[in-house]
Amino acid sequence: MKRSIQKGNEVDMALSGQERREQILKILRNSGQPVAGTDLARKLEVSRQIIVQDMALIRANGVDVISTHRGYVIQEFNQASRVFKVIHTDDQVEEELNLFVDLGAKVENVFVYHKVYGVIKAEMNIKSRRDVRKYMEGITSGKSTNLMNLTSNYHYHTIVAEDEQTLDMIQEELRQKGFLAKLQDYEPVDFWGEK
Repeated sequence: MKRSIQKGNEVDMALSGQERREQILKILRNSGQPVAGTDLARKLEVSRQIIVQDMALIRANGVDVISTHRGYVIQEFNQASRVFKVIHTDDQVEEELNLFVDLGAKVENVFVYHKVYGVIKAEMNIKSRRDVRKYMEGITSGKSTNLMNLTSNYHYHTIVAEDEQTLDMIQEELRQKGFLAKLQDYEPVDFWGEK
């Protein structure tokens, strides 16, 4: 929706806030390089402060816009995800989680398949060693126990990475460390096509 603004004898057709933010996204997506906030302000005929406010609203709506020294860029990833069934001891949890994040992946969740209760799942959202430390502090402080303790240390993680090659590297590292577990007949999904 455009609104008219009377300027002397001229009528200026200004964009609504939503339309302006859509234009900002269009400019950023079509640009092969960062776009300076002052350039956006000039193109859209608003102040630099309006652009800063628009960026905050765009980010709040889930678009990953980053600010670099050369301007704004939309951070878009073609992500791949895979579920890994793993087994290890409580003492190896930190090593396992660091393996994922060190190879550039995010640990989206952990879940177990219990024969009686079915699937029990918890979101993790671990994407850095700092996140791993925070998780480990929560577990070691005595507040909780690892979900894998319900199923003799067997558990699953949904792992998100930039590409399938990264997931392949993770799978190989898990195999080498002895963390990769074999699927059983009673399990509901054959994640690797090996049954």
